[in-house]
Amino acid sequence: MREAAGQRAGSGFRGPPPDFARMNRHLWQVYQLARSKGSVYPVVRDQLTTLNEALASSSGTAQPLLSAAADLFQLAGELAFDSNRYADAAASYSLAAAVSKDAGAYDLWACALVRHAYVDMSEQRHSQAAQMLDVAERLAGRGDTALSTRYWVASVQAEAYAGFGDLIACERALDRAEAVRCLTTNGGNSGWLRFDGARLAEERGARYVQLGRLDLAENTLRNALEQEALAFGQSYRRRGSVLIDLAAIGARRRDPEQVVAYAREALELARSSRSGYVARRLRTLCDEFGPLSRDHRVAELGAEIAMLGTP
Repeated sequence: MREAAGQRAGSGFRGPPPDFARMNRHLWQVYQLARSKGSVYPVVRDQLTTLNEALASSSGTAQPLLSAAADLFQLAGELAFDSNRYADAAASYSLAAAVSKDAGAYDLWACALVRHAYVDMSEQRHSQAAQMLDVAERLAGRGDTALSTRYWVASVQAEAYAGFGDLIACERALDRAEAVRCLTTNGGNSGWLRFDGARLAEERGARYVQLGRLDLAENTLRNALEQEALAFGQSYRRRGSVLIDLAAIGARRRDPEQVVAYAREALELARSSRSGYVARRLRTLCDEFGPLSRDHRVAELGAEIAMLGTP
């Protein structure tokens, strides 16, 4: 893709170029609504091929095309991440960052680094994630102040700090993220930037679980689960994450009823959505069972999770 950006001396378009930005927004909407995220991949792949051809033949400024490519690489990375293909996700996010840099699109660039940081944190590389997020924070400071980029960076920094066990830094980052509510708009664009603060309750609850503050975590997560956006049949991935966090609290309290009640619903969501992300988190939950594995209900649940297929 980047090589194509340098090949702009061709014949150019005959007529107006396709509206890649509008198509990308549509693909993000389809991705958000799709029960099985992987079903979107063939269309994204075809769109990337079309964008590459457009960049190779463009005789004018390629900045809009580069921005569209950086946008779409982030979506491709999201699809790979959801399918547990971390290397592919990291490669897509790296390409998105490089193309965003070429386009001079600071918010796009920062968001690509934020997504890359999620890959690092999923593999317990919190120090690397924190360093990448520091760069993203500086880039977001050069971006559009009407966008929520800098607040999203703060939200993800909270996760990295929780990985270090630093409650104070985590809560400060979450407080910075809460300031997104001061924006006059929702701060997102319904595509590569969707952070509007709506997920902060569940994020705060998840961070408290990481830090072992179980009472704070449980109250926060139960309240988050009551939100309309997390109602049954809405976002499978978000609801599944909150359910797994509540099950993890039960495991740490050695409460088999709580573990089974929440984890079994998350298991059904994983089966329905074929989300590799939810499946991976369920497998991580099994590491928390410890002595509870002797309970026949928990043992049966663990066996079903172990058999859970991924896309």
